[in-house]
Amino acid sequence: MGDAATNAEVTYDAYLALERSTDCKHEWIDGVPYAMAGGTPTRSLLSAQMIVELARLLGERPCAIHTSDLKVRPEGLRFATYPDVAVVCGEAQAHADDPNAVTNPVVLVEVLSDSTERWDRTGKFRRYRKIAALRDYVLVSQNERCIEVYSRGPDGVWTLREATAGESVPLSAVQGSLDVDRVYRGVTLTPESPRERTLG
Repeated sequence: MGDAATNAEVTYDAYLALERSTDCKHEWIDGVPYAMAGGTPTRSLLSAQMIVELARLLGERPCAIHTSDLKVRPEGLRFATYPDVAVVCGEAQAHADDPNAVTNPVVLVEVLSDSTERWDRTGKFRRYRKIAALRDYVLVSQNERCIEVYSRGPDGVWTLREATAGESVPLSAVQGSLDVDRVYRGVTLTPESPRERTLG
């Protein structure tokens, strides 16, 4: 989450107008637009290689893989955002308020950074869990070769699986597993911040 673009809540129409007036993407959180943090070469490469890995797993299945240009807006929430990678299987369902925002991703991927990790793990994930179609939430570290996958079971309970170098981690929405070494091939990791080391 970045800095608030305004100190006040705005309507969704006003948020869309803000999006059209600037090249900067914004998350809309409880009615307040926040400028999204800029990316890094490491984040860009990890996002791209996650797309390649997901394409390998999906094969010819009727699913589409989207970049961070895709806006996701869960039904019934005052929330809209741009995940790093999203997978939609079948026909994309647009939100009633925005034909450019989808409501039915089955996989969402966020590449973690110092500035966004806490939000990605807490407030954002809590909102993503409201998406009925979502089966897997994938977190990709920039500091180490580590991929975490939260998967929703048939009983609605979310389970965490983690994989590090030399390992793979399954997805519930796709038959197959993400190969950590494939995703991190050629990636120069970002050193962990001193603050993160202190907090453990």
